[in-house]
Amino acid sequence: MEGLFSPSSAILFALGASGFAVLSFALSLTLFLRIRHMKRDLSSFLSGKDGENLEALILKQESDISALNGEIKNLYEAAEELYLLGQESIHRTEVVRFNPFKEVGGNQSFVIAFLNGRNTGFVLSSLHTREGTRIYAKPVLNGAETDGHPLSKEEKYAISLAAKKRVGKEDGAK
Repeated sequence: MEGLFSPSSAILFALGASGFAVLSFALSLTLFLRIRHMKRDLSSFLSGKDGENLEALILKQESDISALNGEIKNLYEAAEELYLLGQESIHRTEVVRFNPFKEVGGNQSFVIAFLNGRNTGFVLSSLHTREGTRIYAKPVLNGAETDGHPLSKEEKYAISLAAKKRVGKEDGAK
């Protein structure tokens, strides 16, 4: 048992403990310097122009984003209302001139188609003769004639041309 507590074992134990203490001190010093360096970098990162820090900037951005989300929601609702209004309002029109009497007169007669976004509306037909002009109005439902109101080929043609039009596009515009 004397070998375990001999003076040479005590010296080896003391040297090992001293080496461990030196390594621990070096590691602690290294970690201390790294933490100090990180704190310096972090403080420069968190302090901004005019003393505004990153946290305040992030909170302000979050508030701005919430306000913008509210505005986007309002714009979406307004666009939806405009779309529905556009589907119901008359905005597709077309005029077709024709001659109902093949060898007499010119293209004095005409048809005007008035349709909404669902191709529902009416047509006005004007038949011009030497004796006078007659005007007829007929309903149109989903681009087609309704019961009791058959459409002429000119009226069907005017409806087909009006139904092809897009809102905001002029004839020939792309």
